[in-house]
Amino acid sequence: MKKVILLALSAVLVLGSLAGCAGGGSTDTDSGSENDVIKIGVFEPMTGANAAGGEMTVEGIELAHEKVGEVLGKKVDLVIVDNKSDKVEAANAASKLIEQDKVVAIIGSYGSSLSMAAGDIVKNAQVPAVGCSPTNPLVTLNNDYYFRVCFIDPFQGTVMANYAFNDLGAKTAAIIQDVQSDYSVGLSRYFVEAFTKLTGDANSIVTTTSYNAGDQDFTAQLTSVKSLNPDVIFAPGNYGESALLIKQARDLGITAPILGGDTWEAPEFLSIGGAAVEGAVYSTHFTAESPVTDVSEVFLTDYKAKYNNDANAFAALGYDAYMLIIDAITRANSTDPVAIRDAIAATEGFVGATGNITLDANGDAVKSAVINKVEGGKFTYLTTVEPIK
Repeated sequence: MKKVILLALSAVLVLGSLAGCAGGGSTDTDSGSENDVIKIGVFEPMTGANAAGGEMTVEGIELAHEKVGEVLGKKVDLVIVDNKSDKVEAANAASKLIEQDKVVAIIGSYGSSLSMAAGDIVKNAQVPAVGCSPTNPLVTLNNDYYFRVCFIDPFQGTVMANYAFNDLGAKTAAIIQDVQSDYSVGLSRYFVEAFTKLTGDANSIVTTTSYNAGDQDFTAQLTSVKSLNPDVIFAPGNYGESALLIKQARDLGITAPILGGDTWEAPEFLSIGGAAVEGAVYSTHFTAESPVTDVSEVFLTDYKAKYNNDANAFAALGYDAYMLIIDAITRANSTDPVAIRDAIAATEGFVGATGNITLDANGDAVKSAVINKVEGGKFTYLTTVEPIK
């Protein structure tokens, strides 16, 4: 009986000890651990229509994190949340990173609409976000807490309009846009503005026709465009719909050059489009064929070693976004999000994989653009276009 009582007392003492660990004791331990960790959030589309772009971006972020996993003597933890290619999910993801995960900065997102969905959230919480590839100007407009390491659509649209006019000799153009995409509509508008200025002809855009994200049949739009016989077609959109659109255009006998934007740089564009996308030309941020800095060389080597593949623009931008945040934390000598925000805003001459990055008053990167072409079933480098100083 005495033995049973002793065993019972022992059990009570053990349970009491465990209860102490789960209460105030664990808070002290956890907070000590938390103080040794800096959390950087990532919200990218890992599923849904933009998954390929999100996955490529995260590859670059993870590569950078492997290379520089500590800052200010503390371990950096990446907290990656899937925004599912959905605006509501993007907003929820940003809120979770800030409120639950207590990140000091956020990276994301592929897709301008997804970034814009998180805009007010990061602004109100005063946690800085750095976009990798959201090119719509509205992402950073009137938002002191949103930045990006990519160029913006007014420049990208002008680059492609110049290519159409100067390199292809085009005097007329047709626009086919995804009306549900802020990216597609915005980039189309900037192409139109630049192209009509170059031609000096207000009627040089023969038509602007639209489709909805997720559409599979573009026969009506393409039949209308074919009847107008434009010299060139500008059709920026997601890689999936764009590849199908080009395939159907060729099936209808449309031979005009078809141009697009940076979202075309995905393996799925090639696999879906097949032979039909041969000759397609698009603007992008980086090419493995033409490294621009010493960091580019290191990135390309490390990426190849880790993923056994040539690097793409989105991975390079993800790499740069992470490294820029680490650089800002170092310069701020602080883990306070507002101090980090101020350091990001002061970024000038940061040497990244995609080039030298200086952020302007809006938080946008001033940097060059690359033009690529599909040749032999691969993305091949054509030229680099420098921004107008």
